[in-house]
Amino acid sequence: MSFDYQLLPVVPELVLAAGAMVLLMLGAYRGQGTTSLVTGLAVVLLIVTGVLELMLPAGKLVTFGGSFIVDDFARFLKILALIGSVATLVLSSEFLSDPSRRIFEYSILVLLSTLGMMVLISAGDLISLYLGLELMSLALYVVAASHRDNAKSTEAGLKYFVLGALSSGMLLYGASLIYGFTGTVSFAGIAAAAKTGSVGIVFGIVFLLAGLCFKVSAVPFHMWTPDVYEGAPTPVTAFFASAPKVAALAVFTRVTLTAFPGILPQWQQIIVFVSIASMALGSFAAIGQRNIKRLMAYSSIGHMGFALVGLAAGTVEGAQGVLVYIAIYVAMTLGSFAFILAMKRNGQAIETISDFAGLSRTNPLLAFFFAMLLFSLAGVPPLAGFFAKFYVFVAAIKAGLFTLSVIGVLTSVVGAYYYLSIVKVMYFDEPLPRVDPLRLEVGTVLALGGLFNILFWIYPGLLVGAASAAAKSLF
Repeated sequence: MSFDYQLLPVVPELVLAAGAMVLLMLGAYRGQGTTSLVTGLAVVLLIVTGVLELMLPAGKLVTFGGSFIVDDFARFLKILALIGSVATLVLSSEFLSDPSRRIFEYSILVLLSTLGMMVLISAGDLISLYLGLELMSLALYVVAASHRDNAKSTEAGLKYFVLGALSSGMLLYGASLIYGFTGTVSFAGIAAAAKTGSVGIVFGIVFLLAGLCFKVSAVPFHMWTPDVYEGAPTPVTAFFASAPKVAALAVFTRVTLTAFPGILPQWQQIIVFVSIASMALGSFAAIGQRNIKRLMAYSSIGHMGFALVGLAAGTVEGAQGVLVYIAIYVAMTLGSFAFILAMKRNGQAIETISDFAGLSRTNPLLAFFFAMLLFSLAGVPPLAGFFAKFYVFVAAIKAGLFTLSVIGVLTSVVGAYYYLSIVKVMYFDEPLPRVDPLRLEVGTVLALGGLFNILFWIYPGLLVGAASAAAKSLF
């Protein structure tokens, strides 16, 4: 194997890392006046990284002794994570244009976090998994507290950091147990050694999955989510809800299916429990919420529960279901947060649901798109959200997980209540004064997310086919 070939799989990551360093130097030398320039260049850099990722040779590329894997699964999820990051930077332009918030470091932190996600998605052993996870998380902790003059934002960053450090420790402890009982850190080696399912390995899996549950904000490690979502600046919340979830679900899927295929019944129990608990909490806890960002936090906990239904099946179809789900979820979430960012009256952000009253009469197009996104989040056919749930439930039923599927459908019905109650406020309540005109970049993300959800049923084959190829590359 020649030297160039070994670096070929990591070219997109190297370009992203080098580009982030160059932008950091630019910002450091030229000061805060370069914020909009750095943000624009960061978007270009992420697009270039995505193009390089798509230009890599087809098939499975492995480098660094098997610790970095580029296969169809990694490509699919990396492109998804990059889309989430690009949309975040586009949505952040207004937040960063305020003279009191000219922080050029913001875009660079998003780039470094995205780099961590890409390493995480391609992780082939426990060490690269941990490196990717920490690179992603450390940048996220800082971004959460990026609005320094706001007490809520600072509190959100601190809460996220303290709980993140705890989850990181649990994940490391689990990884060290797995290494101790199998004698290897590579997923392929662990799969060969872990056919017996000794008590030590099962304990290791429990701690490892606990650390990953924190990253996808699944119950019982969801405590940070509502507070951080509410406290962090809205563009940051949009980022938390999209790209890092993609990376964490990717590693969740890769670890369970490639490192522990021999002991499926042991980890399947954990996933089933976490999935049911997340769906139930996400459906019931959101009913009483009055703040739209807190409601979206509980909604995302519920959606992670639904995505894990597919993983619990432990089959190719299940993995495909997870991939279809996360792709549609990213579109729904980015569209919803674009709407939340668009809701301003006299320059003040509106976050209370009652303030959306009568929006359909003062701004019918905005209300229509958000209503469609809410119907999609609730899983109403023929919108994209219905297909997302359909694929994971079909996989679970084929794997014999009937109870899980029934509970999933029931919690989905409960969850529909709070999505529809927002639609009721927008369409049937007495109208409040008009909201400020829509900014172009926010309107673009909202329109793209909304149209993807509305028109998905016309040609779902493209996404489903790509997800199917990606899922097969794991087995």
